Amino acid sequence: MRSLLASVAVLALSAGAFAQDDLRSSIEADYSDYLENLYQHFHANPELSLMEVETAARLAEEIRSLGFEVTENVGGTGLVAVLENGEGPTLMLRADMDGLPIEENTGLDYASTATGTDRRGQESHVMHACAHDTHMTALVGAARQLVERRADWSGTLVLIGQPAEELGLGAQMMLDDGLYDRFPLPDAVVSFHTFGAIPAGMIGFVPGYAMANVDSVDITVRGIGAHGSTPHVGRDPVLLSAQIITALQTLVSREMNPLESGVVTVGAINGGTKHNIIPDEVHLQITVRSYSDANRELLLSGIERVAHGQAASAGIPEELWPTVEVEEPYTPATYNDPELTERGVAVLQERFGNVAVRQLDPVMGGEDFSRYGRTEHDIPIFMFWVGGTPEDVLVDYQSRGLSAPGNHSALFAPDPQAAITMATEGMTAIAIDYLQASGAE
Repeated sequence: MRSLLASVAVLALSAGAFAQDDLRSSIEADYSDYLENLYQHFHANPELSLMEVETAARLAEEIRSLGFEVTENVGGTGLVAVLENGEGPTLMLRADMDGLPIEENTGLDYASTATGTDRRGQESHVMHACAHDTHMTALVGAARQLVERRADWSGTLVLIGQPAEELGLGAQMMLDDGLYDRFPLPDAVVSFHTFGAIPAGMIGFVPGYAMANVDSVDITVRGIGAHGSTPHVGRDPVLLSAQIITALQTLVSREMNPLESGVVTVGAINGGTKHNIIPDEVHLQITVRSYSDANRELLLSGIERVAHGQAASAGIPEELWPTVEVEEPYTPATYNDPELTERGVAVLQERFGNVAVRQLDPVMGGEDFSRYGRTEHDIPIFMFWVGGTPEDVLVDYQSRGLSAPGNHSALFAPDPQAAITMATEGMTAIAIDYLQASGAE
């Protein structure tokens, strides 16, 4: 990491060497004059997933004022904006809008003090701890630049503000509400995500599988209750749960190809009420991560097989074997189309240089951006990462043997100017390249 940060520092010192043209100057001026205030508004006023009413209204207002035809309430609180600009392909740019149920602890002057009630009626503090506020602001920034440069591209531009990414539901809700039927069908979909694990001033990308399938699995382990002093007259679901948890780890270590990646994490185990009571049941909550559909099936079917097998070996009657429920819909793996990725990366490297634009390893996190490519239309998608954490913060934490606060932390405070201006320039440049070059073919 230290050599990487040093390289980015060199880049920052020699910023004039890379594409300091009218576009970059215009974006930097627009950030100071307009986008910074817009970002601070979004940051200070987050809303929970599926509750993004005021957020969506403000985003719609911003984009409608630029001449886009905007449709609100798509898939709940989602919005779709369309700008037709002559013959050519259709490109969709996506930003997500929801905040997280976290009490902000950044100390920023514009820190969120908002509270909200989620879809289940639970009230909590709300924070843009995953930087969706930078996503919306950069989408507006790119829209403003592309409207100013309509002479430089030809085709149809579709912008979407997506709800409920943090629940893994928003993309599918918009698709189910006719995103690809009621509006121009895109030839490609592009997005970005501000990422706290890489320094501000850097862009990361991953061709092919970039993020994982995400499944949530609930196992109800049933037994026969008894007094803790007489375990022989019952069937202990706590002990059985421990055996299941241990055996589940063999799915990745002994059944998956060791050159491929998978995760089976038991995040919660709940059961019992007292020291000396063997309960009737225990509840396990599991997150399962994979890339390919084949490995997803291997892990999910293996969980049920292991649970039932351990129950049988413990002498549990078959009618009391554990029930295994896989939550639907799941979040499919994000697969960056190699050709679209190569094209987008070439644009980014031309503008920012090879030092700042780096290929990264895939991660086991999930993103429902994947849904836009997982339809019968088989549309290519590309998501890239924009560095969020200031370099000095990363170095300081690293020097103490710690990781800097990142996405989903109450302390996460990305460098908004670096993230927003870099993302705006990247999204604008990719759009102009895709629409201009494709339209000319």
